[in-house]
Amino acid sequence: MNKVVLMGRLTKDPELRYTGGNKTAVATFALAVNRRFTREGERKADFINIVAWDKNAEFCSKHFIKGLQVVVVGRIQTRTWDDNEGKRHYITEVIAEETYFADRKKSGEDGQQGEAFQGGADGFYPMDEDDFPPF
Repeated sequence: MNKVVLMGRLTKDPELRYTGGNKTAVATFALAVNRRFTREGERKADFINIVAWDKNAEFCSKHFIKGLQVVVVGRIQTRTWDDNEGKRHYITEVIAEETYFADRKKSGEDGQQGEAFQGGADGFYPMDEDDFPPF
C-alpha cells in the first residue's frame, strides 16, 4: 500500500500551471514537516515536494498561502529524467489526493495563526471549495 499523510506548513505559495494538450491544472508546492523525534530544544523539519492535479490543484492555488498549516493525504511517486547533457535526475514527491486545512488565521488584524479546525474523530475536517472559511 502506498499512502502518506503529512501535516506541515507551506514554504511558499503554490505554483499553478496547465499541461500542454488537455490543459489539466497542476499545482506544486512544498511542505515543511517537523520531525517527531529530535534532541531536546532542537527542531528539525523535512521539506516535502507536493503535486496536486485538476480541481485539487486549482483549490490549492486559490486558497493555500505561504505559512498556512495544511494536511495532505496522497501517495509517494518517484520519477527520473535525463537532461540535455545526458545526466539522469531523480525526484520523489507526494501526489496529493486529498488536501485539508489544519489551521486558520484569526479574524483580527494581527495575522497570527488560530486554532485547528475541529472535525471528525481524527481531528481533520474535509472541506469542499464552497465550505471555505473566511480569513
